[in-house]
Amino acid sequence: MSKHYDPPILTKSNGLRYKFVELSIVTDDTIERTVNEWVAKGWILDGIRFVTTESSRRPAMAFISFVREDSEPVDGGGAAPVSPYGGGKTGPH
Repeated sequence: MSKHYDPPILTKSNGLRYKFVELSIVTDDTIERTVNEWVAKGWILDGIRFVTTESSRRPAMAFISFVREDSEPVDGGGAAPVSPYGGGKTGPH
C-alpha cells in the first residue's frame, strides 16, 4: 500500500522561490539521490513530473520541482529584474 503525499503549505511572507531539476536517467536511485540532496539544502519537494514516449512506458526524463520561502523581499527591494533577452523583451521573438 502506497502512502499519499501532501506537500506542505507555505505562507507567502516574503514570496516563494522554485527550483527545477531535470533527470535524463530516471531510476529510483537517481530520484532518491536528487530529492535527498535538495531537501538537505533546505528545499521542500513540490512534485515530480515524468516524460514518457509512445514507444515505452518507462519515463525518458523526469523534472523534480522544489520550493522554499525566498529571503528576498517580494518587491525586490532594488533594481528591477533583468530579462536575458534585453531591451524589455519578455521572450524570444
